[in-house]
Amino acid sequence: MVQDKTAVPVPRTAVTGDPVDGLPGRATAATSRRALIARVAGAIAGGLLLFLAFPPLGLWFLAPFGFALAVLSVQGTRPRRAAWLGLLTGLALLLPGLHWVSPIGMDAWLGLVAMESVFYAAWGACATLVVRLPLWPLWSAALWVAMEWARGAFPFGGFPWLRVAFSQGESVFTPYAALGGAPLVSFAVALCGGLIALLVLRLTPAPRWERAVALPLIGILAVPAAAFAVPRPGDEGKTVTMGIIQGNVPGRGMDPLGDVPAVVLQNHTRMLHEMAQSVREGKTPRPDVVVLPENSTDIDPLRSDFAYQEIDAAVKDIGVPVLVGAVVGVGENNRATRSLIWDPVTGPGAYYDKQKLVPFGEYTPLKDLVLALFKRAGLVGKQSVPGTRDGDLKLGPVTIGAINCYEVAFDGVVGGTARTGASPLVVQTNNATYALTNLPAQQLAMSQIRAVEHNRAVVTAAITGVSAYVTPEGSIAWRTKELVPASTVLTIPVRTAETIATRVGALPEWVLILVGLGALAAVWRRRTRSLVHSGKREDDQQVGDA
Repeated sequence: MVQDKTAVPVPRTAVTGDPVDGLPGRATAATSRRALIARVAGAIAGGLLLFLAFPPLGLWFLAPFGFALAVLSVQGTRPRRAAWLGLLTGLALLLPGLHWVSPIGMDAWLGLVAMESVFYAAWGACATLVVRLPLWPLWSAALWVAMEWARGAFPFGGFPWLRVAFSQGESVFTPYAALGGAPLVSFAVALCGGLIALLVLRLTPAPRWERAVALPLIGILAVPAAAFAVPRPGDEGKTVTMGIIQGNVPGRGMDPLGDVPAVVLQNHTRMLHEMAQSVREGKTPRPDVVVLPENSTDIDPLRSDFAYQEIDAAVKDIGVPVLVGAVVGVGENNRATRSLIWDPVTGPGAYYDKQKLVPFGEYTPLKDLVLALFKRAGLVGKQSVPGTRDGDLKLGPVTIGAINCYEVAFDGVVGGTARTGASPLVVQTNNATYALTNLPAQQLAMSQIRAVEHNRAVVTAAITGVSAYVTPEGSIAWRTKELVPASTVLTIPVRTAETIATRVGALPEWVLILVGLGALAAVWRRRTRSLVHSGKREDDQQVGDA
């Protein structure tokens, strides 16, 4: 038979041998449409499964399946189409997952979702390239970590909410946090999902139980099982008795502190007095220290004699150092969100100022432009300035690690504080604007990961809830309901031994990012070689024809 030299070879994927989308193949137009519908459905379903893995539903075991659907949807398609499919995955995850932003405004919620979904589009475009390589579940998972890093860094300092690791507050993947932090947890979940996708591909269209199927199945079981081999420090026999107060606020939504000054301040000082009375009556153990939430005073106590006297009287009544959350003036035009130690004898002393500020909430990026375009941006008021030091504060008999609200999502802030030796970690938070949304539960899951990551108990004092105590093993030992006054006195373990994750910091994340970028470089190198070889063959053919 004479070979038709004009026939165009059909590029096929390395995994399935199916024609690449948009190029000639045997598939009919109807088949192509059905395949595209299946891809779109898979991308959306993948994002929804990832959303369901997060609190408050917390179906953590769905996360690997969500990733599997996401990677299957882009497998074997061109980068442009894969980018759109990745965008759909991002939208399906972020629209419900970030619905807590909607009390600020529908435009804020949808704008944030649109911006963050672009990162998932970039992941899709890259993932469809690396799935053509051997061992592609590794490379696609590493690229997911790179995508989450990028989200946590850009723009305006990043927004690391809804990282896959934060869906695993207490799961079989959680122990990986002690080895490589949140990035390694995300990688393990994504790797398991990639192996599920590989297994599906090898079982399609006709299941055949052979070595090619057994290997990914073993990997699916081995990845979570290996987490239990991660070394973790044990108990050190030290404790601190800590009081926690959740005072509640009178308002809701964009005006949570209400119209009447000092209500929030008096809610918390009143509860300090009540705790002191309960201690005197023998109903409550005497605390060594007490923690109040972020914004526990709605008046700057360093500039208001009234606020100063209210807090000082309550602290003297309880008779132990109290960590107060306050927004204080810095100069005439700025402010700082401050964790302030208030001693019953010496008054206000050492403090920690929040380092990671909420863009458009605590400060305004591109201030002149944004204020000119959006009147609501003026609600920020005075611009917050970031702190410049870690949150280790000597509070009574212990050195606590102070972390403010938004900061718990950032690896660098929490890790830097843990490396000072501070223990326990104390997260002061004000989620009043987002009460009864999915934000408080999502933030609490972050505290669970941080506890395991750094071998520290984490105490959360929230102004409206959820306040909680998380053990160093990541279990929630005590928590409050939302929008109610609540208080307790607990015995908290004090651990100072560092995990591997604490010691190595961001190293595992950077290794995984480089692995993902290396896989992309390998694809580019293979493509370049293929083009060179194709050019040589065409030159040889032209010489032969001549």
